Amino acid sequence: MKKGDIIQNIEIVDAGAKGVAVGRYENRVIFVAGAVPGDVVDVQISRKKSSFAEGWVHKYVKYSDDRVEPVCEHFGLCGGCRWQHLDYQRQLFFKEKEVKEAFVRIGKLQVEQFYPILAAPEQYRYRNKLEYTFSCKRWFVHPNDSIENPDTNALGFHIPGKFDRILDISTCHLQPEPSNAIRLWFREKALQSGAGFFDHRQNSGFFRNLYVRNTSLGEVMIILVVFDDQPELLDSLLSAFVKDFPEVSSVMYAINGKQNDTLTDIPVRLYAGKDHIMEDMDGIRFSISPKSFFQTNTTQSKAMYRKVKEFAQLTGSECVYDLYTGTGSIANFISAGAKKVVGIEYLEDAVDDAARNAALNGFTNLTFIAGDMARVFTAEFIDQHGKPDVIIADPPRAGMHADVVERIAESGAARVVYVSCNPATQARDLALLAEKYNVVEVQPLDMFPHTYHVENITLLKLKE
Repeated sequence: MKKGDIIQNIEIVDAGAKGVAVGRYENRVIFVAGAVPGDVVDVQISRKKSSFAEGWVHKYVKYSDDRVEPVCEHFGLCGGCRWQHLDYQRQLFFKEKEVKEAFVRIGKLQVEQFYPILAAPEQYRYRNKLEYTFSCKRWFVHPNDSIENPDTNALGFHIPGKFDRILDISTCHLQPEPSNAIRLWFREKALQSGAGFFDHRQNSGFFRNLYVRNTSLGEVMIILVVFDDQPELLDSLLSAFVKDFPEVSSVMYAINGKQNDTLTDIPVRLYAGKDHIMEDMDGIRFSISPKSFFQTNTTQSKAMYRKVKEFAQLTGSECVYDLYTGTGSIANFISAGAKKVVGIEYLEDAVDDAARNAALNGFTNLTFIAGDMARVFTAEFIDQHGKPDVIIADPPRAGMHADVVERIAESGAARVVYVSCNPATQARDLALLAEKYNVVEVQPLDMFPHTYHVENITLLKLKE
């Protein structure tokens, strides 16, 4: 086998890391892009290593019974919803399987109770935030398309692996209306204005990004990001938008002349309406500002927070530590059941949001501290804030620093609730805690249908 070879009649038997289809040929694993388990395909090899190979589908010999027709016309190009062609129940099967295999293979963990994955009640239009990108270098599927369509501007999503190429989106099924209507409105008005769509290689052009956020309360925020300050053009555009979309609660803009698209280090300015939008979860109110992090699937986030609260088994007398608290969503959600909640988060802006939401709900038993987790969460910190009865941790995909894991093990907390979007790093961390804690309950949860991502909640109890 070598690069360029076509291997015939490969049966796809599994879905591996990051959702890539898995087949086998002569005791070698072949990762196949675009296929689903149950397909039989001819594969063109694109990369070969000693123990595995990678390839593309050259020809479908037999389609899997688990294949379904994708809803989105952009499926396979924009890089999102990569499992849209796989039956949803099978998606859940492979996500649950990923968690179980990580716990057995990586963590070598003994689990007392493994619950079936919680399916998402909404398979489409479940996101509360999308970021669209303007580009003067529209991605065309076929080279001749650019000849037939001279409009090379786009407002949509990045093509995977190509930072400067954007797929122009006509309809996205991830966010409820008026998301699509807003994107199409800005595309049309941007073209009419004559101001340039952004060029990511030359770092030039006026229109750069468009953010659309919404809440279950019907509030909508938009943030238009432009490259330089052109007050007359901005005012003309945004005043027209306010007139055409009176239902939008918050109209904001930012001027970003940097080499990257991040907004964390630049001001976001209010043009019309409020400087925030409001969300409600089981009677707990959250103020979401332009830079606030908030779980992007509101319905499933509520289910996740309820499960965290259930696993924590709070009676009202506990001191709870919420590690990687972010904007304090979990801390605020569970605070009524605890005596005291202490949240730790790296970003100061997030801590400010967390404290603001606590004040909004009248919670006086929450304390939030900003700082690097491994440096802040020390024995001295515990002496100052009190021994935790319960620790909740929701770290980034990389998992927890070894020093943080060690501190949890030394804390003597009766229960640890570990939330993760990466079962592999979660299993690694849990293995380090296995000497002190039993893995009691595991609850996978599907936060992002039609993707390979899976959320997982694990309850640990201190060994007697």
